[in-house]
Amino acid sequence: MKVGVPKESLDGETRVAVTPDMVQRLKKQGIEVHVESGAGDAAYLSDELYEKAGAVIEKSAADVYTRADVIAKIWAPREVEGEKHEVELLRRGQTLVSFLYPMTNLDLVRRLAEAGVTALAMDQVPRISRAQSMDALSSQSTVSGYMAVLQAAQASPKFLPMLTTAAGTIPPAKVVVLGAGVAGLQAIATARRLGAQVKAYDVRAATKEQVASLGATFIDMPTFGEGDAETEGGYAKELGEERQQREREHLAKFLAEADIVITTALIPGRPAPLLITEEMAAGMQPGAVILDMAAETGGNCELTEPGRTVEVDGVIVMGPVNMPNTLPLHASRMYA
Repeated sequence: MKVGVPKESLDGETRVAVTPDMVQRLKKQGIEVHVESGAGDAAYLSDELYEKAGAVIEKSAADVYTRADVIAKIWAPREVEGEKHEVELLRRGQTLVSFLYPMTNLDLVRRLAEAGVTALAMDQVPRISRAQSMDALSSQSTVSGYMAVLQAAQASPKFLPMLTTAAGTIPPAKVVVLGAGVAGLQAIATARRLGAQVKAYDVRAATKEQVASLGATFIDMPTFGEGDAETEGGYAKELGEERQQREREHLAKFLAEADIVITTALIPGRPAPLLITEEMAAGMQPGAVILDMAAETGGNCELTEPGRTVEVDGVIVMGPVNMPNTLPLHASRMYA
């Protein structure tokens, strides 16, 4: 079998689907790996490192697609300006492994089916014990949760840890994390490591123990009688508008005291739920930071502008996109 690794075509993407250490593991299984020249450059993985690991370096993406039985990518096939759509590079009987988001990319799914391509969507790996090592969504969310805290801390006008200095004692920053999935838990852990005082909330009751285990305080919500909001797959369910409104009202007082708020709430296949309204943001203190990790799917904050940082009445609202891209070496290795 031959696995092909083309360079990611999305502008600014720094990750690569297969790293040299994975090439070595595949070679031991008798699998030949073909890598497009420069595919790993942005992740500090040179062609030389791939060659040492046993990969064959190809001059172009077309050469990779021609020689490989399986194509490993991060992004789903897309239209490349001035070139063919990447689906046209695939041939009948070939297998594609990448993020695909088939529920929202129906046209792409149809196009792959018509081309006779078998597509394995990494975003559809089930959350079960035996599939954990293939849970690419969780691996990339780990990167995002970590980077979210670093970026928010850099934007904040305050220290995160408590400091006792000759100029006096500076209290620790107050961080609120909304959503305690993989990204949220990593954000909690990172903020705690940096010395912040952390509170967190999630609609899933099971996360309370996980939040506490990281040294954060769980924000208890008044009982609304609708039961737990967790799916069988471990994701959050979409809540009714009335319950969402009651929860926003309860969270507002915690946001008013926060120096940094990080939102991570996502619902698979649906727009991100609204957690912070414009009115709630207006109640926050000047210099407070909201970092919205759901910016790409509509945002958890009403003021979020995807890909931009804006300031509204003294509150800094960050809407970063493609956050795993900011830590390409480890993000690539975890995906691979």
